[in-house]
Amino acid sequence: MFDEKKYGLELAGRTLSFSIGKYARQSDGAVVVRYGDTVLLCTVNRSKEPREGGDFFPLTVDFIEKFYASGKFPGGFNKRESRPSTDATLTARLIDRPIRPMFPDGFRYDVHIVNTVLSFDDNNTPDFMGITGSSMALMLSDLPFLGPVAGVTVGMKDGQFILNPTPAQLREGQLELKVAGTKDAVNMVEAGARELDEETMLAAILFAHGHIKTICAFQETIAAEIGKEKIAWEKKPVLPLVKDFIDARGTERLKEAVMTLGKQNRDEAVDALRDELYTAFVLENCNPEGRSLLEEIEVEAEITAEFENYYHDLMKQYVRDSILYRKHRVDGRKTDEIRPLFAEINVLPVPHGSAMFTRGETQALVVTTLGTKEDEQHVDNLEEDYYKKFYLHYNFPPYSVGETGRMGAPGRRELGHGSLAERALRYVLPTEEEFPYTVRVVSEITESNGSSSQASICGGSLSLMAAGVPIREHVAGIAMGLIKQGDEFTVLTDIMGLEDHLGDMDFKVAGTKNGITALQMDIKITGITEEIMRIALSQALKARLEILDLMNRTIAAPGPLKDNVPRIVKLQIPIDKISALIGPAGKNVKGIIEQTGAVIDINDDGSVFIYSKDVFALDETVRLVNRYVKDVEVGEIYEGKVVSIKDFGAFMEILPGKEGLLHVSEISKQRVAKPGDVLKVGDIFDVKVIGTENGKISLSKKRIKKD
Repeated sequence: MFDEKKYGLELAGRTLSFSIGKYARQSDGAVVVRYGDTVLLCTVNRSKEPREGGDFFPLTVDFIEKFYASGKFPGGFNKRESRPSTDATLTARLIDRPIRPMFPDGFRYDVHIVNTVLSFDDNNTPDFMGITGSSMALMLSDLPFLGPVAGVTVGMKDGQFILNPTPAQLREGQLELKVAGTKDAVNMVEAGARELDEETMLAAILFAHGHIKTICAFQETIAAEIGKEKIAWEKKPVLPLVKDFIDARGTERLKEAVMTLGKQNRDEAVDALRDELYTAFVLENCNPEGRSLLEEIEVEAEITAEFENYYHDLMKQYVRDSILYRKHRVDGRKTDEIRPLFAEINVLPVPHGSAMFTRGETQALVVTTLGTKEDEQHVDNLEEDYYKKFYLHYNFPPYSVGETGRMGAPGRRELGHGSLAERALRYVLPTEEEFPYTVRVVSEITESNGSSSQASICGGSLSLMAAGVPIREHVAGIAMGLIKQGDEFTVLTDIMGLEDHLGDMDFKVAGTKNGITALQMDIKITGITEEIMRIALSQALKARLEILDLMNRTIAAPGPLKDNVPRIVKLQIPIDKISALIGPAGKNVKGIIEQTGAVIDINDDGSVFIYSKDVFALDETVRLVNRYVKDVEVGEIYEGKVVSIKDFGAFMEILPGKEGLLHVSEISKQRVAKPGDVLKVGDIFDVKVIGTENGKISLSKKRIKKD
């Protein structure tokens, strides 16, 4: 019934296998990818006709996590997978980035790639498999895909690179690097690192590319054997009528407009010239006599799209040529020059930590909040169910670029930028033992003209220090760009929005003065060389050190905690005392919380965290907790309560469930004939433990020294 074909490749001691022809047979291309016991179904389909009038490639990549893949039930009331998790969204972006540039310029068919996780073994993550599987599905289809591409993950421990490490190896190591590329060049990088130097990072990328070449060759062999014939595709030429008019009327004026200083001024100049030229073009060339209204609308819509696209392409060419051949940027900077910098902390009165970081026309207002264990973020995904003590949220409202728009749940771009900034800062955070707070950082982009994620990293580092978080070092980020034509290329430092939009690369590098903590590279061409990466990393280091100098002059060490930050005390109690502290049905711990208003978190390892904004309440809570968990010690003073009176003395409770005898001779330095003469049941006062022989506790009031 099935014409199934199977192929295998040994990779890092495991078999990467493809099964083709058994599942999703009506898709344009489909492959089941297996690595270890992790299995993905990767499919690709295209629309029957190209999208008319568009100026972008309509590619959609979905990554679908099925909880049954790891033997789990989805959370929530409906017990059904709903919207993609943050991790699934980020993985879809990871697959999209190396695939998108591998289609011909002007290709306008809708393309939909779906990666469904069918089985997950906890050791082989499906993200890099999705890149390779999507590429294989495209190679089998009739789409004019310029691949293949492949993806791998690289870890590092004790100076040795590890290909496709397990999640546990990544957590224990110094590097988490994901690389995609063709057999000729790298075209996507995503990394987090424990302050690795540039040479080591570059060596890791080249190590990854060596294995990518092998996987690409494997795909080419399969495609040559069973791949479909590709559809014919050529980019539609520009209408001569449109091209000749813009070339004749707009060339010199457009060159002047794109060099206007200031983002808004430049946009206004370019848009005004376009509108002027288009109006003149319509008056001279459209609406001939005798044409029906319907024909007139259809032709004008087509010409409008042609006019817009060619005008944009011409602007792109002028900006690129100026940078590539004259080394002149539209804002007048040198190729390795950073825009003007400004940083300020404590810009908001109530939040625990705040900072404003501005680079040119990009500005981030970043706020840090410190919380307790109950503020941790619950993450439920295929790999594991866990809680995050540090998370960063990134917001990009439309007003940041002077536009109107709908504001709602964060999109893929916001999640991706927030994840990059979070990863960059994560490696300098203190341990839970050093700083047991939950930390939330929020970056509000108030102005944007490129590199807002990197501004979030800089502002986040400043905000963390302002809040009193003892981070080891400041972290700064910078975005590098590229203009490449043939063998000629220019690497740009601190790209602004126009250079990102019209350029060939967005290479973001973040780190401390000691090394890289995060790296992300996206390109719009088929790949970049080792030489380009080396130059970009070198220029990024120079820029990073310059930014770090400003940040350290703004705040060089963590500040004090604000008064409204909850104070935390950590106690370590014997595990066998946990039940005594909790009490029957939680009676004891609930009683302490009701009495003091503090928050108490008790862990299975005996660690107890006590949180309170009131210092006095915190101290009282510690005292009350200790009453339940501390053993009675000779020489210590305890607050005791008289529970019964006898002729020979009084029995007092000094700890919950712990009673001792205050003998009549130990009540006072003066002679006491009967304990009832000076004591009554319910009296509370301090006593000193003077003996614990045979499990009997002896107390004294008279032996407490008075000041």
